Amino acid sequence: MIDVSEETIKKNCPHCDPNSFALKYPLEKYENFWIVCDVHPLIEGHILIISKKHLSCIGAYPENIFQEFLLIYKRFINFLKIQYGSVAVFEHGRLGQTVFHSHIHLFPFKGSSSTIVPEGKDKLKQILNLSELITIYEKDGGYLFFAINSNLFLVDKTLSAPRFFRDRFARVLGRVERGNWKEMRTDKAIMKKATKEIHNLQDKWRKFTK
Repeated sequence: MIDVSEETIKKNCPHCDPNSFALKYPLEKYENFWIVCDVHPLIEGHILIISKKHLSCIGAYPENIFQEFLLIYKRFINFLKIQYGSVAVFEHGRLGQTVFHSHIHLFPFKGSSSTIVPEGKDKLKQILNLSELITIYEKDGGYLFFAINSNLFLVDKTLSAPRFFRDRFARVLGRVERGNWKEMRTDKAIMKKATKEIHNLQDKWRKFTK
């Protein structure tokens, strides 16, 4: 029988270990968060906001951590907009996660919500602010959240699947081969390109923060 206890998940969690591959390319460190370049980027500019504590998603954040997150979120959204022009965000709020530890994806993206969820507008619900994720998580125990610039959306939970957003954004970006990060990391040619993109992002961040 596979052990799926919380203790075992934490013990094997790549986002709980400060020395893990997931934190290989740091940008900033805060009291409750690591900000890193995604080691398996969908595109240049792919950033992860990772909670230091083993929390499942934004909806599970205590108030003090949530308030710190909001400041970090705004800062890195601003950075990406200045450097790349447009930005998307997604988080699998316990649904579709392949790493069971809160990590929010931010990256350049100029598409529309309908390209990510072509199943129809009835599968989308627009929300006004990130604090709604806490209420929804308390009520439903999970969510699928994404944003394109200032537009925030929830996706019908019945569509949930592993890597739900990652696969869909990869398809729209024309980078299907990067959807499955476990397969991507074994492809030397892709990882060579990805490493160059990561270094470009780090350089942009250093110049931005001078």
